[in-house]
Amino acid sequence: MKLALVSTLTMTVVLTGCSIPTAPTAVSSLDGLVTQPVGRSNATRIANGSHVSLGVIYSRNTQVNRAYLQDYQANAGTGFGQSLLVQSIHDAYVATSRPDLAVDWVKASLQRQFGSVTVYPDLQSLKAAKSDVMAIIDSRSQLITSRSSDIQADVSADFYDAHFNYIGTAHGHDAKELSPVWADYKRSEEIVADINEQQNVQVRALQKFDQSLNNLLTTPTDKMSMLDSNSGHKLY
Repeated sequence: MKLALVSTLTMTVVLTGCSIPTAPTAVSSLDGLVTQPVGRSNATRIANGSHVSLGVIYSRNTQVNRAYLQDYQANAGTGFGQSLLVQSIHDAYVATSRPDLAVDWVKASLQRQFGSVTVYPDLQSLKAAKSDVMAIIDSRSQLITSRSSDIQADVSADFYDAHFNYIGTAHGHDAKELSPVWADYKRSEEIVADINEQQNVQVRALQKFDQSLNNLLTTPTDKMSMLDSNSGHKLY
């Protein structure tokens, strides 16, 4: 009886935690940055190494995603029944929604490949800096809510030459469909395990990004497909 009661209370709390925000709608990585088509570079490789400077900006998706994850952390476990929320479940929600996980990971990956990596506040500043290579970092997450247990994460870096002509893209994606977290047969330990999958999905997407980045930097761009057919880019 005690186990059944705990499960029922947990289900009620998760169901009523409706203040947890839902993932924002994704847009093109160029949305809000450029108003005219971007050309394609004649470069067959992306210059990299200790002598190459890379200038970076974050896409609108990345900025909105960070705010989404901040809200997710702040609101996880709030709402009616908050006082009944098992601490381990609250902690799992918070631990698996780190706002800077993707951008910190991607920046560290880029720093291993380029001599310098500098983040700029906007496209004008990026172009004015005249870096050897430019990149737009795009990241999106979809985490568990009271209405959906589908998780996914996307991260990409679109690379451009010094004239802001497109060269290629490194991309990582991962997703997982879980049974409803709020199902009344689940114990709190099972719910925590499901919530922890949020971070596992994000990490796997980032690991795939690293693999894609390595392939992109070591393979001539005319030998590989640079545009993801689902990316929504309209570059040239």
